[in-house]
Amino acid sequence: MTFPFQFQISGQASYWHFIFETLAFFVGIRLYYFQKRKIQDPISEINRLYILIGAMIGALLGSRIIAMLENPSEITNQTLLVFYQNKTVAGGFLGGLFGVEIIKKMIGVKIASGDIYVIPIVVALFIGRMGCFLMGIAEPTYGIETTFFTGMNLGDGLKRHPVALYEMAFMVILLILFQLLKGKSLINGDRFKLFMVLYFLFRFSVEFIKPYHSLYLHLSSIQWSCLLIFGYYWKFILRLKNLK
Repeated sequence: MTFPFQFQISGQASYWHFIFETLAFFVGIRLYYFQKRKIQDPISEINRLYILIGAMIGALLGSRIIAMLENPSEITNQTLLVFYQNKTVAGGFLGGLFGVEIIKKMIGVKIASGDIYVIPIVVALFIGRMGCFLMGIAEPTYGIETTFFTGMNLGDGLKRHPVALYEMAFMVILLILFQLLKGKSLINGDRFKLFMVLYFLFRFSVEFIKPYHSLYLHLSSIQWSCLLIFGYYWKFILRLKNLK
């Protein structure tokens, strides 16, 4: 295998990453509307639109800000173009969450709105990480050197943790988990909260096998984002043992 994976269009090299990223967005949106048709949504169409706009704006900003903080020493050298091009999914989730909460406060929606997005997000993440994996070390989703049996040459001749593949495997586990929870009677919003807690727990852990830069106290910006999420959902985390 030769990383990064490319294909030719009119003699120009293009990367599969963009294809999978676009496919992830398309499939995620289609899954969302497919699921929405099967439920009686207590939130009106117009309010759903406002919530989606809040999520997109929040995700756009959050993904760029957290990505910028991933390399603190380079912050002062950032250009607007570099700021826009660099992004991270964890920052997108964090920003999207707060974007939604701000919009919901503005339009007066007090109902939890995230459960319907869980499966589309999990599937979209799986597809998107396929593109990240095919980029090898050209995409910052690779791990440190390892002698573990999963180690792979991602383009620089070294055996590294294929972090993107780990995340894809984790998405499969989450998909199975939420299918098992399908028949369970949970409080509205608990599925989304559970997804966020589990995903950010994974991201917090996997940062230790990535070549990250410390933001503060030997933790990366993504790990600090994870701690912020854990703090935001602390009440839910405390009652996790009571979920039936």
